[in-house]
Amino acid sequence: MGDALVAAVRDAVAQGELDVPVPEEVLVFCGGAGVFESPVALRLGVDPGVIARRVGGTVTGRGFVRVEVGAGALVDGVLRDPGYGLAGVPSGGWDEWPRTFENPGFAVRYAYARACWVGRWVRELGIRRGVFGAPTSEESSLVAALGDMPGRAAQAERERDAGALVFCLERLAGAYHDVHERCSAVPKGDEKPGAVHAGRASLAEAARIALGNGLNMIGETPRERI
Repeated sequence: MGDALVAAVRDAVAQGELDVPVPEEVLVFCGGAGVFESPVALRLGVDPGVIARRVGGTVTGRGFVRVEVGAGALVDGVLRDPGYGLAGVPSGGWDEWPRTFENPGFAVRYAYARACWVGRWVRELGIRRGVFGAPTSEESSLVAALGDMPGRAAQAERERDAGALVFCLERLAGAYHDVHERCSAVPKGDEKPGAVHAGRASLAEAARIALGNGLNMIGETPRERI
């Protein structure tokens, strides 16, 4: 979303609607599943409507540019971008032990391994990734965490401190564990594979990509088995 906002400013400047330096990057906040807000217009001192029109967004009461892409579109965007969220983040992280969910170091690494496990199982069951839609509350929390990751990675790069990304990965892992337990992509018992499982397989793969990229950024090689 940050790239789209920068492009919108660049186009507006080129066409004479704005007269400001084009920023190299802009600050973006994730306001929910597939919802993004940015103070780009306030930072530049320009009419936010000019930018909002160019990205198909709206303007909030506080002057932020707001863009809603939808949960399915966000998941699809992650799947189409193997480098999702990558930035030059300093090394950081946690101890792996003890291996309990109370330890964020284990929770994040195990979330990646679990998402990999789902990918192996759905392939063995012949489930193809499908369109993700109509998220549950647990899935909405996971999509929101996915959407927040690029902004937090950029913040960590800008501040030369991995803290913002590390916290985001902890939140992402927690949301994924909830989804894994309550919204399984793998059919249970006599349940037949269906569209809901195909959509959830896409969500699990998006989580795998984001968690793997996050671990790589803080200096770890993600492991498929723990």
